[in-house]
Amino acid sequence: MEVLSTIDQVRARTARARAAGGMVGLVPTMGALHAGHVSLIGAAVADGCDALVTVFVNPLQFAAGEDLDAYPRPIEADLAAAQAAGATWVFVPGDGEMYPQEPLTTVSVAGLGDAMEGASRPTHFAGVATVVTKLFAITGACRAYFGEKDFQQLAIVTRVAADLSLPVDVVGCPIVREPDGLALSSRNVYLTPDERTAAPVLHRALVEAADLIAAGERSVQAVRAHIEARITAEPLAHFDYAEVVDPTTMQPAELALPGVRILAAAQFGIPRLLDNVPTDPAGTSPAIALSTSDLEVSTGDRAPRRGGRDT
Repeated sequence: MEVLSTIDQVRARTARARAAGGMVGLVPTMGALHAGHVSLIGAAVADGCDALVTVFVNPLQFAAGEDLDAYPRPIEADLAAAQAAGATWVFVPGDGEMYPQEPLTTVSVAGLGDAMEGASRPTHFAGVATVVTKLFAITGACRAYFGEKDFQQLAIVTRVAADLSLPVDVVGCPIVREPDGLALSSRNVYLTPDERTAAPVLHRALVEAADLIAAGERSVQAVRAHIEARITAEPLAHFDYAEVVDPTTMQPAELALPGVRILAAAQFGIPRLLDNVPTDPAGTSPAIALSTSDLEVSTGDRAPRRGGRDT
């Protein structure tokens, strides 16, 4: 595995790999790699790609007062995890390499980023879309792997690649969970022991909501109310939002029909956690991933999501 620090190095390595007939698999991260990130690297390797993992804490994604300075940066552990997962390269640029001058050009996606996370963090998705567009431009033709935990982000990134005709296939990969259902996140390290015990209520509420839909509930308001009541019943949880959306447009669903996606967010002490579950068009809901192993992959929609298609 080779550690790269400049854009020119990345362009040279990826161009050489494509010229030799290879495929490049891009895995953008902000570091603090956990098993969810490792699963993305593994998916790229399993697809026969030379995996390019990027480790860059993007300042454009953080608003004033958010945790930019405190964001974990365990670079040695990240490099070890990437190498163990089979990465070919890890790109670790400094802020000055990615933004040699204050950017005057930013990327935003109208509509998809306005609600949910966009409402809670108004500048966040423009920061995400801008840095991802830069990484796509730097890497060139590739497959890009993103986790479904940040489902709204996945929809935005997919739309960016499609709208800008970028030579990138965006691949959505299943959420990786702890045995009690908690979705893996770099921000989980901020949870106190009591908050960690409380945090799986977010996933349980979503699974119960999916069960309601499978049982015939069609009122979006009733589904959202159930999630809110379930989360607010946990004293250490501070409810943010619950939404039922059409996964192809990310617009609020009029009816809670099987096939919708259910998303929610809640604060547990310092970290604000996100989660979502699919609902099966056949009428069955996803199960909580319970296992004696340390980690389990959720039973969500496993179909790749590629650039040029809606998620």
